[in-house]
Amino acid sequence: MDELYKINGVVIHGDGRGKPLGFPTANVALTQKIPEGIYASDVTIDGNVYQAASFIGSAQTFEKADIKLESYIFDFDEDIYGETITVRLYKKMRENKKFDSIEELVAQMHGDVAAIKEFFKNK
Repeated sequence: MDELYKINGVVIHGDGRGKPLGFPTANVALTQKIPEGIYASDVTIDGNVYQAASFIGSAQTFEKADIKLESYIFDFDEDIYGETITVRLYKKMRENKKFDSIEELVAQMHGDVAAIKEFFKNK
């Protein structure tokens, strides 16, 4: 499967919103311009590859303007701060958007994860 983009970087601390929402993310500083949105992706950590939902963009729901890369790694629960990872983006699933409530955002995130798992299942 060909990737659209490949990002290597060190996992840094984000704003800490993902974990309380049920979607802890690995955050990596972006050094290239990538269109904003949600992507079907995978993340390589210490040679192991995990499927993920990756977000490129500004957290509009939280009134943030800075562009970030955040990856919610499926079936993964380890502390990887400071580790170098590789994120490969395969398919843009949807555009970035502002949600009217946290509940609406979380519902959309559940839908995004389901759609990305389906994408990988069919590949």
